[in-house]
Amino acid sequence: MKKVFVSMIADLVHVGHLRLLEKAATYGEVVVGLKSENACIQLNDVPLMSFEHRRKVLESIGYVSEVFEQKEDTYTSILNQTKPDIIVHGDNWVSGSLKVYRDEVIAWTKANNAELVEVPYSRDISTSELKRRFKELGFTTATRLTKLRELIEYGKTLRIMEVHNALSGLIVEKTSVESLNMSKVHFDGMWSSSLTDSTSKGKPDIEAVDLSNRLTTVNEIFEVTTKPMIFDADTGGKTEHFELTVKSLERTGVSAVIIEDKTGLKKNSLFGTDVEQTQDSIANFCDKIKRGKAAQLSTSFMIIARVESLILDKGLEDALERAFAYVNAGADGIMIHSRRKDGREIIDFIERFRLEKPNVPLVVVPTSFNHLTIEDFEKLGVNVVIYANHMLRSAYPGMKKVAETILVNGRSLEAESDCLSIKEILNLIPGTK
Repeated sequence: MKKVFVSMIADLVHVGHLRLLEKAATYGEVVVGLKSENACIQLNDVPLMSFEHRRKVLESIGYVSEVFEQKEDTYTSILNQTKPDIIVHGDNWVSGSLKVYRDEVIAWTKANNAELVEVPYSRDISTSELKRRFKELGFTTATRLTKLRELIEYGKTLRIMEVHNALSGLIVEKTSVESLNMSKVHFDGMWSSSLTDSTSKGKPDIEAVDLSNRLTTVNEIFEVTTKPMIFDADTGGKTEHFELTVKSLERTGVSAVIIEDKTGLKKNSLFGTDVEQTQDSIANFCDKIKRGKAAQLSTSFMIIARVESLILDKGLEDALERAFAYVNAGADGIMIHSRRKDGREIIDFIERFRLEKPNVPLVVVPTSFNHLTIEDFEKLGVNVVIYANHMLRSAYPGMKKVAETILVNGRSLEAESDCLSIKEILNLIPGTK
């Protein structure tokens, strides 16, 4: 009997999966390459079910004789392992981002005297459509809260985008594109920036917007999105206040909070030494971290310590000393920040930090060193890249230009080319149809 190979994610197995397996079984003995969590992440498709749960479901299906772990999104390794005579796949990979995998499989079949059989894709039902319907039913606080830590543990470098209202949250939620290497990419989560939240309210970035006001914005964003959020809490305030902040954020469903090791009136880090900024003592900041960790109820919530030593020109050794101390105090991750445009001191910090702490999550905000790519950070071992203010910074010039154009021309006709159509706006907002 011929060996027939089928590659699957098999998350929320439905009739489409069964049709594919049934068809494959007509050609011979079916073996499944079940994509691992890492392979799914590479495809930007985070499964709701664990690998072992998905495996057990497939093993219970009569058409399947054996299940192998497909550890990569690519096919050559798993095909060399299983050595099938026939490969069966849906015809949904003939074009688009999946075509690169089709080309790889075709090359393997030619080199190994195997056959590729493509069957019509079940367009009446799909896993992505099922997941969309689940999202419409509601995304629980607990599910969102745990998602960031799960994504970090998968090992992929996460892309996090700033949001400051529900509309910007919807854009981050829905935006996906094909990258230069033809893979489908999207943002993995959201960043609630104190800078853009306060600026969008017309207030200075000096912690003038209180926590209750900021949580109102977070809740408005959460009502229309499902992605996890990292919250910018500036210094965290007094230690006693930070304990309450942790409880409030965790209860709301925020996945992580980042606090910086400075004291006094908040001033934006990118001012550097141009303005007076005071760094907290290591002992005091470690105590704040410890008490914040003691205040949280779940193991999923993360407290990430932001080291400001490079911002304040205190050097690499001071930054490393503080980072190691904060991790030992219980911080779930370290954010390292710099205003140097070449990125050299950030790279030096990451390389030194990774020698001693290979598994502690690292976060960067490349506002200044924005020539570095997500692939650069992935090679360095960075877990999270935050684009911290770009949604608001891009919105302001667009709105200002339209306002000026209408005033100059005395009508809105000339401004239309710079505006989203009403139809696109209606399609963006859920429930308007």
